[in-house]
Amino acid sequence: MTANLPEGCTSVNLYCQDESRFGLFTRNGKGLTARGVKPICCFQQVFSYTYLFGAYSPISGDHFQLELPYCSGATFQVFLDEFAQERPSELKVMLLDNGAFHKTKHLRWPVNIRPLFLPPYSPELNPAEKIWWRFKRAVTNKTIQTLDQCSEFIAQQVRSLSAAAVQSICNFPYFQPARSLWVIL
Repeated sequence: MTANLPEGCTSVNLYCQDESRFGLFTRNGKGLTARGVKPICCFQQVFSYTYLFGAYSPISGDHFQLELPYCSGATFQVFLDEFAQERPSELKVMLLDNGAFHKTKHLRWPVNIRPLFLPPYSPELNPAEKIWWRFKRAVTNKTIQTLDQCSEFIAQQVRSLSAAAVQSICNFPYFQPARSLWVIL
């Protein structure tokens, strides 16, 4: 089985990739209050953002994140190049959506990353979306004053994300039949 791996690759892992926007605009959400009392929270409407690119393995729980200022083909290339350097002997099969910047003709896929595109308009099939739900729930009804504070919030969320949590969040039922294949490889 390893004869089909690219040169230098000795193992295979599956990653679910996505990117999400984080910023200074307050996310409103549910709050606990007395019956009949509308929750009150601070709110700011500031349109200043940063982006978090992430890849999460439902098989091993490994994860890799990179915060970048924009979401474009050029920044996605930076993410791919950095991710390829993380465990370079691992062939990374990357499950991702059909964002235009994922398919730009200028994109150069590293030899140890292979894309596997989800059907169009199906974010519910991408387990990485659930990671973003977790991160964004932690900041619901709170205000962040600066992008530096936003970056610190992101770093704190990434540090608190364990391999077991990634496996628990990203282990969708359709990965179960394939799990034994990944162990064999």
